[in-house]
Amino acid sequence: MKKDKGNNQAEGTISDGVIALKNLTKEFGDNVVLDNISLAIEKGKTTVIIGPSGCGKTVLIKHLIVLLRPSAGEVYFEKRRIDNLSESELNKIRTHYGFLFQGGALFDSLSVAENIMFPIKQHYRITDHSGVEELVKTKLAMVGLDGFQKFYPASLSGGQRKRVALARAIALNPDVILYDEPTTGLDPIRADIINELILKLQKGLGLTSVVVTHDMTSAYKIADRIIMLHNGKIIADGNAEHIRNHPHPTVQQFINGQVSEDDLAVLRMSGSIPQAQFLPRDFEE
Repeated sequence: MKKDKGNNQAEGTISDGVIALKNLTKEFGDNVVLDNISLAIEKGKTTVIIGPSGCGKTVLIKHLIVLLRPSAGEVYFEKRRIDNLSESELNKIRTHYGFLFQGGALFDSLSVAENIMFPIKQHYRITDHSGVEELVKTKLAMVGLDGFQKFYPASLSGGQRKRVALARAIALNPDVILYDEPTTGLDPIRADIINELILKLQKGLGLTSVVVTHDMTSAYKIADRIIMLHNGKIIADGNAEHIRNHPHPTVQQFINGQVSEDDLAVLRMSGSIPQAQFLPRDFEE
């Protein structure tokens, strides 16, 4: 899969995407974070969004679920425009989405089971409590944590908290899961557990996944498609092989973790390291 058709790539392809952005721009004051982006998210595939900090990755995925509304342009879900809907109408649409927040965003005062029940209670009136308990058990089993229902977030490791948050994200049997930096703060082994779960859910449940990450090891493992944002625009779009061999220097600097020559020049001109450093006793009277 090789793309790089720029911001016109979603023109005429909205019908092909479970989610689509058309000429989307987002401004915060004078700061243009997303600049006329068109994009169709393919159903049943994992799309990974990469790019430097502050390039608009999280802002982009928040538009997919309309947690943010565009300054200009349109957002579609299943061919229906949704960015112009009321909040009550959006609440119905959002039952089709799961969202794994960067820090997990678990409620510390709620048990694991209560955290997973939370979105169910927000959208439905529960009458079958035993059925909900069985649902919680099933979701926890899917992330390898059945038996943790009565634990509280403070007693869990970082990886376990991410997995509980993922169980909560799939509580409503969504069609789409949005992941915001799912492996951040995890060691390589725990990060790979999250990668395996993303793959398991995408393949086992046929979910559409959109993942924001800085972790290229994760991106290469889970992605059917990788999109790179830079200065509010899409500068690369294709499969892992295409991105690895992309000719754009900014893409190569990012995926290989290289500082640009311009940035190096600024660092080298920023002053020399002093010969002597202060000691605590230098400040004593």
